[in-house]
Amino acid sequence: MNGVLPDTALRQLIESGAISADQPILPEQIQPASLDLRLGSTAWRLRASFLAGRGRKVSDRLADFEMHRMDLTGGAVLEKGCVYLVPLMERLSLPQGLDAVANAKSSTGRLDLLTRLVTDEGTEFDRLAEGYDGPLYAEICPRSFSVLVRPGMRLNQLRLRQGQAVLSDTELHHLHRQEPLVTGEALIDDGLGFSVDLRPTQGDLVGYRARPHSGVIDLDRIGAYQARDFWDELHTTDGQLILDPGAFYILVSREAVAIPPDYAAEMAPYLAMVGEFRVHYAGFFDPGFGHGAAGKGARGVLEVRCHEAPFALEHGQVVGRLVYERMAARPERLYGTGIASNYQGQGLKLAKQFA
Repeated sequence: MNGVLPDTALRQLIESGAISADQPILPEQIQPASLDLRLGSTAWRLRASFLAGRGRKVSDRLADFEMHRMDLTGGAVLEKGCVYLVPLMERLSLPQGLDAVANAKSSTGRLDLLTRLVTDEGTEFDRLAEGYDGPLYAEICPRSFSVLVRPGMRLNQLRLRQGQAVLSDTELHHLHRQEPLVTGEALIDDGLGFSVDLRPTQGDLVGYRARPHSGVIDLDRIGAYQARDFWDELHTTDGQLILDPGAFYILVSREAVAIPPDYAAEMAPYLAMVGEFRVHYAGFFDPGFGHGAAGKGARGVLEVRCHEAPFALEHGQVVGRLVYERMAARPERLYGTGIASNYQGQGLKLAKQFA
């Protein structure tokens, strides 16, 4: 059956060797509809981001871009504003008929840690062609904070799919009538639209803006950092927020969304707003997110970076869309049930490293 592969199918691919790794793949890497990827033991500092291009390997292009090599074994700092390439522990030998897409994990995006998958012969980031056979690399560019990383850390994840799985708007309308996907009226136009909440029901805290000169964040230290040392709180009572060019914001959607167990979703930009700002690096929503079996709707956290000009964001303004896809089969475990899900039932929430 066409669709996104669930955890059971991912385990079968691991057992068959289609997904392999330098070190055994851990059970906790397998999510309901994706596989977490682990950093290897080496990083290259690059002078520029690059793609291998057709007929070329990443390893063959490194000499053109490498500045120096770093050993991550004892931990190493990736500095804000620099570009790094890290070989991942996992490699793929995909059967024909399977392609893959990658995305940053939630905490990676919430730290403004631009992380993209790079492959041999790749002509775009985060996309693997059908039947890809080769190594995987993560390009990492810390945008707001310098970070301490070690081998085995999981910054991005891989979703595999067979065939065409995206729901049309007609199919999405039908699904919403069967199982409400969003609180309030559903704006369905090339996916399910969602808007920004700048009029909270309690208080006037609407978001956070990254402070420009902060310390290093050790990604393994959960709940170890005071938010005020890295973020400025944003308060408003008039339902408007002016975004500064180049600044990074954490905001929250007005709607609570749900992903039924037989579906997965990916967050995408709202096309009319693409020129103004980018919203949400960490785009995967697993089956069961905000769903009745594991919650009663969950609001999406928005990671927003403003582009060239100051922009006045208004309460209720549509800023993104969820593209729903069918699962090839229902996963054994849903998001938020039986697995450690840091963000189930979330509202406005910073990355898990902050207390």
